[in-house]
Formats: sequence, structure tokens, C-alpha cells
Amino acid sequence: QEAFSNFRVVPPGTGICHQVNLEYLGQCVWTSTNGGTNFAYPDTLYGTDSHTTMVNGIGILGWGVGGIEAEAAMLGQPIAMLIPDVIGFKLTGKMPEGATATDLVLTVTWMLRKKGVVGKFVEFFGPGLDDLGLPDRATIANMAPEYGATCGFFPVDQVALDYLRLSGRDLDRIALVEAYLKEQGMFRTPGAPDPVFTDTLELDLGTIVPSVAGPKRPQDRVALTGVAENFAADLVKQGGNATKVAVEGKDYQIASGDVVIAAITSCTNTSNPSVLVAAGLVARKANAKGLKPKPWVKTSLAPGSQVVQEYLDKSGLQTDLDAIGFQIVGYGCTTCIGNSGPLDDAIVDAIEDNKLVASAVISGNRNFEGRVHANVRANYLASPPLVVAYALFGDTRGDITKEPLGIGSDGQPVYLKDVWPTNKEISDTIAASLSRDQFLKRYGEVFKGPKQWQDIQVEGDNATYRWSDGSTYVKNPPYFEGITMEPAPVGNITGARVLAELGDSITTDHISPAGNIRKSSPAGEYLGERQVQQKDFNSYGARRGNHEIMMRGTFANIRIRNEMLNNVEGGMTKHLPSGEMMPIYDAAMKYKAEGVPLVVIGGKEYGTGSSRDWAAKGTFLLGVKAVIVESFERIHRSNLVGMGVLPLVFKDGQDRKSLGLAGDEILDFTGLETITPRMDVNMTIHRPNGAVDTVTLTCRIDTVDEVAYYQHGGILQYVLREMAKAA
Repeated sequence: QEAFSNFRVVPPGTGICHQVNLEYLGQCVWTSTNGGTNFAYPDTLYGTDSHTTMVNGIGILGWGVGGIEAEAAMLGQPIAMLIPDVIGFKLTGKMPEGATATDLVLTVTWMLRKKGVVGKFVEFFGPGLDDLGLPDRATIANMAPEYGATCGFFPVDQVALDYLRLSGRDLDRIALVEAYLKEQGMFRTPGAPDPVFTDTLELDLGTIVPSVAGPKRPQDRVALTGVAENFAADLVKQGGNATKVAVEGKDYQIASGDVVIAAITSCTNTSNPSVLVAAGLVARKANAKGLKPKPWVKTSLAPGSQVVQEYLDKSGLQTDLDAIGFQIVGYGCTTCIGNSGPLDDAIVDAIEDNKLVASAVISGNRNFEGRVHANVRANYLASPPLVVAYALFGDTRGDITKEPLGIGSDGQPVYLKDVWPTNKEISDTIAASLSRDQFLKRYGEVFKGPKQWQDIQVEGDNATYRWSDGSTYVKNPPYFEGITMEPAPVGNITGARVLAELGDSITTDHISPAGNIRKSSPAGEYLGERQVQQKDFNSYGARRGNHEIMMRGTFANIRIRNEMLNNVEGGMTKHLPSGEMMPIYDAAMKYKAEGVPLVVIGGKEYGTGSSRDWAAKGTFLLGVKAVIVESFERIHRSNLVGMGVLPLVFKDGQDRKSLGLAGDEILDFTGLETITPRMDVNMTIHRPNGAVDTVTLTCRIDTVDEVAYYQHGGILQYVLREMAKAA
């Protein structure tokens, strides 16, 4: 903040960045002065997290990008993109009694994934918006990455103006927002003609039923009544043990399907008072009946901002949440990103020793394999009140809608219907406990930060960071080593080996390291060699400023499966031609020493999930020159180009299986001397038996600007050279 102009830092401990954007930073319309003239213009946001899209709920057009693109934008590089299709999503009717915003967004996600909206904008319209509150809109907008769209946009209308007023925005700014957007024809009024879209689909809000999503993907919606059947099918698929087993030192047994983590977490739901108040009311009713979570369940609550604590405290609901184990653990991304903390050792031993498929129920937005916890193989996304209910119920084997949650203090069974609040109870509680004053109070000193933040010693306005050789957290990255004023000519890629051959829906969680660092992993060994004790390893997320650690964790996900190996789980590969099996990092370094370029092969929807730039940075640092898949998710494709890695897709009707690729081939890529957007690239396949085939791939460098980035070896190298020339 001292080194840059026009740059502000919101200190840690304030809340999840997207919720702070929604509640405070976003303005809908900005103003600036240029040449003595005041200008007003629409608010837009380019954010370094995929869930940046949350602000679209308040009519601010924004989407997530990787840190690579954002760094370039901060340094003045314009944003280039293909003009997207815009899909209209018509909402009609009203939400029924007992259904929540989470149930709605899981249904929307399921519908849009079926539709196919990757790389497209989605705009919500129709009479259903008249009764859809702003927090519910933000919940839907937040999950755009899960349904695959660049963004899910809601236009500004009276509902949005009311939220700006509630959340403490300046009254003059609110008046400007209304006047400006009406003058521009951008303000939504009920009954106005529908906009024109590329394509449309429709949902009657009255058809929404209580739902969850899982056990591995957010788009796999399951009606609440079908959870037991869904888990039973997954247990068979995973080959898990179906018997109850003893937990050493405890007076209970656990089985596959038992809920070992129940967490109210993530930005999708923590911005929404209706579902958080509903969770508090379930806790209040359960507490009054003497119910407690099952003893094997680890519970937690992570509000998205301090305002949430304000209204939970004022309503008295936090006391009830505390009483049944949902104490506040922090204001940020917790269990949804894998920061649940460790499970009890005895429970871990029971799971591992008996091949149990344990469950988690979280109010998050992502449940990809290995993301929530290393020992939890079935993960379900659910509304906050359902998270509380499942903590009481304790498993995903039974039907929570029919079986008792537990036995009350009066000896009588207590059912879900006995603790579920009415819509009126929820709305009355919000009206009595949420006010403009709370937002003004909490955001009045938003840039002050806690004492630890204030005590940090800064070195003034020195724009050059002083690297510390002894730091295991922050290390000078090697991206600019050997850089010259002019880039070397782009050449063909010849003699490449396959580092990994992967399947469909490979997420950035599979590629980029996240969660805890295991002692036996290459990253753990690196820290151990530097005298860091295991208790101080922290997480990959905390150490993402150290490329040595992050590259060692790339493709090291515990659930990833490399098709080059038979029935092996985890980040392993086969070094060729030796045939030796080893960690992907070790193989990559061996290939690097041998001067062998590398490629990664994948299936459909490669790079879904978070916008982690480390999924691309780590790929680049391992020596991968190209990634060949059936289809990319938007952000990861862009990140690969930004790191100088060539994104290629198979032509329609071809894939790794139809071409008989086993991962033991040598590959050449030709025609790269002159790059044009979406051109054809020839891939020559040299098979071990001596056969040679050539196929045509499509280059997914999409724009002229991206061509320049790739030719420079990456967007940061391009920007640095441009800055050097200008200076």
C-alpha cells in the first residue's frame, strides 16, 4: 500500500473478500474527474478469485481471473476477451415454504451445467426477480464458476437500491446510481420488456425443493429425500466398508456415511442472512429440545463478515449456535477450501484402517475430491440450516426427512420438521436484528485492522521488495530469470513426453496444491530439510509465495489418478523410458535434467473450480510446454496462456482414448513458428511400436493479445518488456 498509488488494502480478519465487495466496496456506479469534468460510469470488477462473481447480484459486472491476469491489469495492461454469448435465465413464481436460497442455487447450477454455459454470460430476468431478495441473488451470482459461466448477472432495480441503503452506502451515491442507470436505460423496472438473449431457459421458483449436491461435484444436485440412496450408490462405487467399527478410546462406533465434518462455511451462503438466521433458529429449537451433535461430528461456523456476527449476536442466535458446537472459528474461507483442521486421531485411524467412506456436509460451493479433507470421501453441499440438522442426525445413510434427528431431553424423538423454522420466523428475526447501523459500525474502520496488522513495520515508499533468503514463505520467483529485452522466437515442441494423462473434470484442486502439507510429500521434505517442524508446516495456501513448495505440490492431489498407472491414487507418474514410478515432481525434475519437454493430456472440463493461478504456474515450473484436452474451463485456459503454456484441444470426435494414447508416446507439435488465434496445430505421435500418426489439434490461444503473451513467454514477461521500453 505504501509502494503503490491508488491502492488500498483491507486487512485480514475483516471477512471473505467477495462479501466485503458486496457489503462495502462495490458502488454500482463510480465517479472520477478527468480534465476538470466529472464522469459517472458503471462499476466493474476483475477479481483474483473465481467467486468474484458474487457482486453481480448487486448489478456490478465482474468475474474471476487468475493472479497472473490481475497483476498485469494492475500494471496497466488492458483486458482482451472474445465477445461472449449471453444466456437469459427467466425466473417466475415465488419460493415455497421451507425452501432456501441454497436449494435454489443448487438447482440453478444443475440446470446451467446441463445447458452448457462455459465462457458465456448468464443474465437473470423475469417476474421472479420481484420477490427475490438481494442476498439470494448474490448467492446465485456467487456460484457462476460452479455452473461454468463467466458471470451470472442481475440488473440493478429497487431491490438493489434497498440493499445499498441497508448496507450503509452513502445516500448521495445511491441517488446517483438510480439516476445514472435510469438515464442509461440500465435500470430494471417490473413489467418492462424482456431483454434479447442468445438463448434462454426458465425456472419456476415454486418448484424448488430442499436439496443437496454431491458427493463430488457441485452440479450433482440430489433432492434431500434421495441422499441415502445417493450415498449408498457412491459407497458401492468407491468400494467402501459398509460395517460399523469401533473407535479406540471412545464409547461409540462409526461407519461409512457418518458425518465427521459439519461446517457452515464459504462465501456462497455466509452473505445471506436468511439461511444463516435459519441455521440459528434450527440450533435454537434443537437446543431447547436438548439435542446435541453426534460425538463424531466436527462442527464449525465461519461467517463471511463481521456484520454476520453482529446480527447473530443481536438476535441471540449465536448463543444457541454455540450451545450445539457451532462457535465462530474465523471470518474467511475455512472448510470449503480444506481448512477444517485435523479430525480426532482415533476417528482418522478408524477411517483409514477400515476403508470407511466418511461424509461431510458443508454450506460451501465446492466438494471436489480431496478438497474438504483428506479422510472424507463423500462431501455434500447443503444450506446452513441443513448443516446444523445433519450435525444432529450424524450420517448420510438415513433419510433425514423421515427419521428422528435424535432423542430430546423429554425422551421423545425429534424430527427435522420439529426444528425447521417458518419463512415468517426467519423474516421477523432478520427485521429485528439486521440494520444499517451494523454495517456503518463494522465498516467504519475497515482499513484499520487488528493490533497485529497495525504493528507490522513497513519500509516506506520503496517500490522494490527486499527478499529474505531465510524465508520459507516468500521467495523470489524465477519467472524473469534470463529475460532479454526481445523474446526468443517461438519454436516447435519436439520430443515431448507425457507427464500425466488425466480424465474428465480435472479441477484446479487436482492440479494446484491446497490444504495441509504432508510430511512425506516432496513439499514436506523440502520444509524438513530447512528445519521447519511439522507442526509449523501450515498449508499450501499460506505458503503460495514460495514457488519451491508450490511446484512440489502441483498435481500432488491425494485423489488424482494418472491413467499412465494402473489403479494408483495420488500424484504419481511413470518416468520414461526407464518405466520407474515416482512422484510427478520428481519425474518432472528428472526430465528437466534430461532436457525433455513435457505435456499433460486430459479430458472434458479441464481446470474447473477455483481461479488458482498456481495451477498454471506450477504446470509451467514443472516444465510442461502444452496441455491437450477435450475442453477447458475459462479461467485455467487463460492462466495457462498467461504462463506461456500452450493450450490445445482435440478436434470434435477425437480424444485421448480414440487416439489410443497411453502416455508412453513421444509427441511433436509443429506449425508453431507463426501463431494465430485458434489456428490448427499438428501433433505427431511416435508410438513405442514404431508406428507414427499425425492428428490436427485446435490452438486455444483465443485473441491477438494472447498471441503476444505466448510469444513473450507469458503475460508478465510481456508487461515487463513493455514497461522497460516505455521507461
